[in-house]
Amino acid sequence: MRIHITYTGGTIGMIESDHGLVPGADMRGWLHRLLGESDELSDGDVTLTELDPLIDSSNATPENWQSMIDDLWAHRDEADAFIVLHGTDTMSYSSAALSYALTGFGKPVIFTGSQHPLGKIESDATANMTGALNAALSGRATGVSLFFGHHLFAGNRVTKASSWAFEGFNSPSTGMLACTGTPWQWESFDNPGEGWPNPKPYTRHDVAVIDTVPGMSAKRLAAMLNPLPEAVLLRAYGVGNIPSLEPGFADVITDTLDSGVPVIVASQCEQANVLLGHYETSNAIAQAGAVGTGDMTLEAAYAKVVFLLSQGLSSSELSAWMGRSIAGEITLQHD
Repeated sequence: MRIHITYTGGTIGMIESDHGLVPGADMRGWLHRLLGESDELSDGDVTLTELDPLIDSSNATPENWQSMIDDLWAHRDEADAFIVLHGTDTMSYSSAALSYALTGFGKPVIFTGSQHPLGKIESDATANMTGALNAALSGRATGVSLFFGHHLFAGNRVTKASSWAFEGFNSPSTGMLACTGTPWQWESFDNPGEGWPNPKPYTRHDVAVIDTVPGMSAKRLAAMLNPLPEAVLLRAYGVGNIPSLEPGFADVITDTLDSGVPVIVASQCEQANVLLGHYETSNAIAQAGAVGTGDMTLEAAYAKVVFLLSQGLSSSELSAWMGRSIAGEITLQHD
């Protein structure tokens, strides 16, 4: 099997500096030594691209998502499977973003990284890298996935759960795809999407992500939305509830929708299924045209909004697509 690795930066390849950890490790040398111990892969089976510049994933933007996509397509015919080495902070945003853009790619893409740099004795870099390689070699990984801490997850169903634990990610609504072991344990998860043929490149867009909190006033919410963004991702309570008794709060959202700005309502709960109108507290904004994120993670919902804006969709088209599955990112509700 031929495997191509796209190295974007992140903790896995960082070294100490006077200003804290920065990219700088010898990734090629480390991979050479790692593969030298393998009976299944050799140096000739693996190629590597180091994106320029290598970044801490806290600095990732939609342009970085597109750089990854471009590199994957540039090597698409040269490899059978692909691994993206990425920082943990925004890995779940990137894996979700790539899942929408690569529905026609046809080959598995597996994200991984580490909580400790590869040069540290206690590092999880080798375990995660070999896990991603094993997922690729299995022939069972499909689409965009993420391997971390002995678990393989769907790339658009995962969220970062810990800044320090080696099992740093989880998939609150759907669970894992596989768990390492002898042999690996694979779970059944089939939630196909509609795909998106010939997607336009990712570009940066002004999406306001706002948390509701107890005591938040309509005046504060209005100030956060001035000037108006291209879209609003409102993280509400529970199944999409807002403080409906707060004077003018729902009116601010209604006015935003009337101005042609889509309002997408997510939940602050890691495990949730947003159902606007299920409670009276969200009925008014549902009637005004706000739409919920279903059981999508925040990362999947945000990346999907940016993807749809990058496709040039209108407000109504974007809102309609939030409830449809592009790449299995949402569980569709059936009557």
